[in-house]
Amino acid sequence: MLRAKVLLVGPRESGKSVLANFVSESTEGICSYSPTQGVRILEYEKPNLNGNSKGAPCRFELWDCSGDQKFETCWPALMKDSHGVIIIFNPELPSHLKEIEMWYSCFVQQQPLLDSQCLLVAHHKPGSAGDTENLSLAYPLNKLKLIHSNLEEDPEDVRMEFLKYFRSIITIINESREREEMSIIS
Repeated sequence: MLRAKVLLVGPRESGKSVLANFVSESTEGICSYSPTQGVRILEYEKPNLNGNSKGAPCRFELWDCSGDQKFETCWPALMKDSHGVIIIFNPELPSHLKEIEMWYSCFVQQQPLLDSQCLLVAHHKPGSAGDTENLSLAYPLNKLKLIHSNLEEDPEDVRMEFLKYFRSIITIINESREREEMSIIS
């Protein structure tokens, strides 16, 4: 079974745990806000995600990382062997827009990850205005794939965007494996 480790990072109270629960179809702690302490790992299995007829399932480890910078000393351990990073932020908070540059620098640029292995999620909380569709992000964030999530209005669109992202991670893992196997053969 193919395994992929994906980190969910971003500022405090941006909705990382809510999205991790939603994507993994978990109901753990869904009712009230409780800050993540360090990291919470959810396993999510998706059969036939890579689109082949063999139906080989893929297991994703979704690492829901605390947005509290007091856990910064743990970040190198969290990043080890990760295949992707999802940076989640609340687009209505100016502090979040500034802070996501730090998350990108620490979790994407300091690892051997491609920008295609990173996904930016502007998470709109229930009852929010949602008028931030035209976000102006600074370089290098403006190169990244950006999606808007609103679980009240378009949950299935959000789910489909995550599945597209997971498919791209599987493709990258498979291509890397093939290159590695070819280098051993030749």
